[in-house]
Formats: sequence, structure tokens, C-alpha cells
Amino acid sequence: MDLNSLIERKRERFAELEREVADPHLFDNRKRAGEIMREHASIKGLLERWNELEAARRQLDDNRELTTSRDIEIAAMADDEIPDLEKWVADLEREIQIGLLPSDENENRDAIVEIRAGTGGSEAAIFAADLYRMYNRYAESAGLKAEELESSSSGLGGLKEVIFRVSGESVFRKLRYESGVHRVQRVPATEAQGRIHTSTATVAVLPEAEDVDLELKPEDLRIEVSRAGGPGGQGVNTTDSAVQVISFVVRTDVVSSRTRRKRCRSCGRACWSESSARKRKNTARSAAVRLAPAAAKKKFARTISHRTA
Repeated sequence: MDLNSLIERKRERFAELEREVADPHLFDNRKRAGEIMREHASIKGLLERWNELEAARRQLDDNRELTTSRDIEIAAMADDEIPDLEKWVADLEREIQIGLLPSDENENRDAIVEIRAGTGGSEAAIFAADLYRMYNRYAESAGLKAEELESSSSGLGGLKEVIFRVSGESVFRKLRYESGVHRVQRVPATEAQGRIHTSTATVAVLPEAEDVDLELKPEDLRIEVSRAGGPGGQGVNTTDSAVQVISFVVRTDVVSSRTRRKRCRSCGRACWSESSARKRKNTARSAAVRLAPAAAKKKFARTISHRTA
């Protein structure tokens, strides 16, 4: 396959990018600057591979000529190097062909990786932690940066769930095929009798979404809350939880919170936090017992018997 014409186009494009990189106003638009720098690094690597390929081809041709030499030792040495040179040339040609293919729009983005423990109990959580450490070491060896965003630990050093961000050059292209269910069969640390267990963990790799500026107006938001239900008792049907702020414009969940304390910051409503509600309930109970012990005890006894029934 003749790749000279395609490589020549890449050289012309690389010259254009060199001029844009030298422009002092390049980083006035940070988004475009990032795209230009990534394309510049990609084409530069491709041209370096092409130079290596040309050098390998010249060396292969020289070795083939030396095999016809009258010096038997030199001819034998040249003949021994030919298989390795042929393999090197074939590998470089394949890399260059892949590099000339149209790239996916997401492959140069950073990646968000989510690992969840699956079947296997505590051993599955340990396996998920092993996977997390494996990806961290891979990121270090590949010159990438891993940043933990959220995690939920379990006993024995395991992880029920962990979400982390991997940033660097062409991260999603390197990690996208890691998505799926991972399985391990081994004697776990939780096994005392030496039996082999099978555990699983799921890995999801997604390209990091680009930042988009949105203007959200209060009239375009719907705030939904959930209240506890039941036959009665303190706090039932009086406090809000599981708050969701939904936008009609972007059709998505803007804020989602399970705790009342965070909910107050999200929607700005005056409401009790979980700890303050508990303190007020205990204070009210103590005051009732102190002021009217008999009536208070009788009231709480009826409540307990009603819940038991």
C-alpha cells in the first residue's frame, strides 16, 4: 500500500499546526487550543513513526544486499537480522495505517472509570480494590493522572464502588475496551479452608463530557421531595428528604440529594437537618416527661403498643 500521498498531506497539516502553535493568541480560546495541541501531538507521533519506517526499510534493503557478499560471515550475520527487520517493518506499517484512519471524536478525551463489586461478597469488594490499584499503576506507567472522585469502602480493604477520573493523552482510546464484567477465580483472603471462589466486578469507562455553560432560571426548575410515610410518630410526614431539582430546559436532574442538610443548600428552603431534628425530638420528649411524667409515659406507651401491633 502506497502511503506517501497520505503522509504528505499530514506533513502539510503539521506545518499549519506549527504556525498556529506559535501564535501568541492561541490560548485566548482554551478549548480550541486544547484541540490544536492534541492534533499536533498526534501528527508529530505519526511522522516520527514514518521516519522510523523509512530507516527500517533502508536497513532491510542493505541487509539483503549483504547476503550476496563474498564474505561468508558478513552474509550470515546480515541474513540472521532479516527476520527481525521484516517484523519491525510490518509492525511499523500497521501502526501507521491505524494512525491514518479517521479518529473517533471521543478517543482523545479524558475518561471517567467506575468499578463496582459484583457477585462474591467481601471477596468481590477486594477484587474491585485490586482492579482499582491495577488501573492506578497502569496510569502511572503510561504517564497518565488518576484522580479519585467517589468511593465506598468495605471491610478487609475492599471497595464496594469507586469512581475516578483518568486524564492525559488519548485516555479514552487506551481504556475504552476495559468496559465489561471482570472475573477472578482464586482462594480469597476470606477463605479459611483453601477453597477456590469466583468473584466478579463491573468496569464502566465513559469519555468525560465537555463543559457546557447553561443558564437556569428559577421558573424552569421543578423541585421534588419525598416524605416518610407510616401510621404516625415523630417526624413522619413533617420532614422532606430525597430532593431532586429537575430542569425543564435541559431535561435532566440538576441536583439530587439524600440528606436534608445538603438539600437545604440546594433549594434554599428553611428545613431541619437530620441531627437538629433528632435533638429537637429528644428535647421535646425530656420536657414532656419532666412536666407531666404520668401523661407523657402513657402517651409514649400507646405509641409503642400501636407500632408493635
